[in-house]
Amino acid sequence: MGLLGIDLGGTKLSLAVFSEEGTLLSKEVSYLGKRKGNEVGQLITGQIRKVVEFADSQGNKINAIGISVPGISHFRTGTVWAPNIPGWTDYPLLKEVTSVTGNIPVIIDSDRACCILGEVWQGNARGCMDAIFIAVGTGIGAGILVNGEVLRGCNDIAGATGWMALNRPYSEDYLNCGCFEYYASGEGIAKVAKALLKGNKVYKGELLKILPDRVTSYDIFTAYDHGDEIAVKVIEQCVEFWGMAVANMVSLFNPEKIIMGGGIFGPAIPLIPAIRLEAAKWAQPVSINQVSIEASELGGDAGVYGAGFLALKILSDLNSSL
Repeated sequence: MGLLGIDLGGTKLSLAVFSEEGTLLSKEVSYLGKRKGNEVGQLITGQIRKVVEFADSQGNKINAIGISVPGISHFRTGTVWAPNIPGWTDYPLLKEVTSVTGNIPVIIDSDRACCILGEVWQGNARGCMDAIFIAVGTGIGAGILVNGEVLRGCNDIAGATGWMALNRPYSEDYLNCGCFEYYASGEGIAKVAKALLKGNKVYKGELLKILPDRVTSYDIFTAYDHGDEIAVKVIEQCVEFWGMAVANMVSLFNPEKIIMGGGIFGPAIPLIPAIRLEAAKWAQPVSINQVSIEASELGGDAGVYGAGFLALKILSDLNSSL
């Protein structure tokens, strides 16, 4: 029996075949390039055909497919809102995929939900019934597991933590991405650093080696490791925001574990003890002393593992209903 997990990101598409026990059997990655709208849909269906046909030829039939998407997956309609993919404001992904999969069941969920499910299945949240995956990459989102089930909200938007209000007064800068994401996402880190560099006549540090409009979060972490004053200021501010976000999650949901993941964790893993210290200032005092805060075990594969788990779950649900 084979399970196909698909993780669609803003720049790439990962497909992985798993055994029912969670063993990764094969994986391949394609890049979106400049594709948009149904061009991305066609890439997905083309890769599904390829993987399914190859698996069949190897005697490892694909029995179910799970798909992780970077945005909102609407369960009732099978449509997807993915802001990083042009033309995907209400994209009929389920209809498009099932047009090529025949009788293979397909399920779609958000990347944040898939990340926590991946960690529950094969990562650092194994055995947990209440856990949260805070994904910090280009943007910020959270997969929230409560009593063993992913929290969705009435319109499948729960976990949009980039919009958490963590600073005041309100600024128009938060309009398109949210307050938390503005300061502490991958894009936010670069954005804040660029603002500090602009017109700064005194600064003589590491970041002057890079054109100001090309500074990335990776550059900030590299400069931070060298004690660069602007990088230190930016990252210390991020630690404060990440700590406040963790504190709010701990106080609201009383989880067993909080998993820090996404591309920024990564280079930010050594900061987890500092994030915990910051969180302890703000959080419900009993709950913060009970929670474990850890880095993702699966790293960049958390989403594709979660998609594989979705496939396993839909297959199990179908079999139990027979």
